[in-house]
Amino acid sequence: MIRHCVFVRFRNDVTDEERAAIHADLEALRSVIDGMAKVEFSANTSPEPFARGFTHGFTIDFRDAAARDAYLVHEAHSRAGARLVAALEGGTDGLMVFDLEIGAECMSRKSVQRFCVNDMHKTTI
Repeated sequence: MIRHCVFVRFRNDVTDEERAAIHADLEALRSVIDGMAKVEFSANTSPEPFARGFTHGFTIDFRDAAARDAYLVHEAHSRAGARLVAALEGGTDGLMVFDLEIGAECMSRKSVQRFCVNDMHKTTI
């Protein structure tokens, strides 16, 4: 499974209603992109001082890398992404994206060491 993690800095003038509409656009992609699963949204709630100005984030779980890749090039993702970027401080400067392998895929990769997020420990393979 791939967990697509997106962290954003919304412009100060972006309303709660616009953020909710952006979230709804992204959630709606589940009905048109095979292998796109759970979508979660939240404001940053970390007490640590390392957010670097990113105030909100969302994650999208994909069945596998192929499903994530289909999402990335899908026309509906391009439209939703453009709306999101338009609402961010500095456009794409207000955006950070990070993808993680979760679960069995993480353990199946051949490498000297792999950090498996779901187990939260270092595993030597």
